[in-house]
Amino acid sequence: MMRAWILPMLLVLCGSALAAGRIVSGAPGAATAIVLAFALLAGVNSPLVFPKSIGVLEAQRRSAVDGRPVVFWRPGCQYCLRLRIRLGRKARQAHWVDIWRDPAAAAVVRAANDGDETVPTVVVAGEAHTNPDPAWVREQLGRSA
Repeated sequence: MMRAWILPMLLVLCGSALAAGRIVSGAPGAATAIVLAFALLAGVNSPLVFPKSIGVLEAQRRSAVDGRPVVFWRPGCQYCLRLRIRLGRKARQAHWVDIWRDPAAAAVVRAANDGDETVPTVVVAGEAHTNPDPAWVREQLGRSA
């Protein structure tokens, strides 16, 4: 779990260091802007942006019952973030699995991607789709509702 917070923590530390330099040089307005920008970047790259992750076995069980897609992701992945943002509120309908928190999920992703941990990998009806178009995922979510 700590691994998911490394990038956000580094962003906050770098932003704080840059802001401290601006304060020392007499530019508190610029320091405030830097802190806000880096805090925003840290938030976007943290697990907080994504719906609560569940384990791969629970996600597969739920998907079998309700037909909703299972989205395998990891914090810091720009393509996962793109998918999450483009899905908007519909993202909460999918079952999200963080491959850094669940080693079994990482194994599922590797099996679907020839040994690579390429995310986002979306599983619909037992078929894996690597980095699919967000519009297609939104359509799959609409079919399962």
